[in-house]
Amino acid sequence: MRIIKFGHSCVRLEYGGRSLVLDPGVFTAAGATDGADGVLITHEHPDHYLPDHLRACDAPIFTIDAVAARIREDAPDLLERVTVVSPDERFEVAGVPVRAVGELHAVIHPDLPRFFNSGYVLTLGDQRVYHPGDALTPPDEDVDVLCAPICAPWQKVSEAIDFALAVGAPRNLAIHDKVYSPEGLGILDTHLARFLSEADQEYARPEDGHDLPL
Repeated sequence: MRIIKFGHSCVRLEYGGRSLVLDPGVFTAAGATDGADGVLITHEHPDHYLPDHLRACDAPIFTIDAVAARIREDAPDLLERVTVVSPDERFEVAGVPVRAVGELHAVIHPDLPRFFNSGYVLTLGDQRVYHPGDALTPPDEDVDVLCAPICAPWQKVSEAIDFALAVGAPRNLAIHDKVYSPEGLGILDTHLARFLSEADQEYARPEDGHDLPL
């Protein structure tokens, strides 16, 4: 299995000759969806969803109703490839078992409306990978790799640490990392690596286009 980071929250999972891509958005490197067998979108924000990336492949798209409604408005040519999933639904993408997790985006501000958001647990052989999108919703099952959001307008560093510790994945891939400066990310890396290593959990933030060491 390979887990390749393609910028911000976009990751590409390769296993058994199949490639699945999650959350290719405006900060995602070109080519992330090339040859993909399936694409999953957690929510409608542009750093997670960009129609041009979806048009760069002919793969089926799995997402929630709110994103399907957005596609219907700004990219109707993609609609026939969309499958809508519901919270806790189990389904398959190119033969890979997937479970939808959660329903709401993290709170940005109490006075702003909540967006819908679905995380996904993907089972690739004997490895389970969890991508939560923009939420801190535990998967309620053991996972081997957590794609861990580390910085966002709605998140404190303590929340990033506590979420990763609560999920308890042996390996943690930092995502959602285009919000801070390189200096700020260096501070985050230090804190996350310290707290997770004390819990015998690994933490990594590879450069875009590079794999998570497995």
